[in-house]
Amino acid sequence: MSIPVDLSDLSQALARYRFAYLMTSSTQGAPHVVTVRPLLQGTELVIEGSGRRTRANALERPSVGLVWPPEKEDEYSLIVDGEARLVGEQLRIQPVRAVLHRPAPAAKAEAACGSDCMELSLKPCAGAD
Repeated sequence: MSIPVDLSDLSQALARYRFAYLMTSSTQGAPHVVTVRPLLQGTELVIEGSGRRTRANALERPSVGLVWPPEKEDEYSLIVDGEARLVGEQLRIQPVRAVLHRPAPAAKAEAACGSDCMELSLKPCAGAD
């Protein structure tokens, strides 16, 4: 199931989560995962004080992923794909895709994808900063 949401609603979605996992990849393609607390500033997610390896990975391979885990098993995880850039010590991520995702309830588990997803549209609404 896909439900478009304006970028302005991304801040409301983020308010439901405590932290995220940021995923970058090494030169060998191995994932590098760290816990972060991104803030939405304008249209970018900003992470202060990322580590040396995270910065190096993002510089070389700017496609990154973020996952905000749910507090309870039946709630949605928020998953954001984005393009990262470094500005001083800040890692700034421009979201390109966002999805609310959870395992499908037992009755839907036999469905083709086996999950219950909602796509978030990252198109800013008219007049957004």
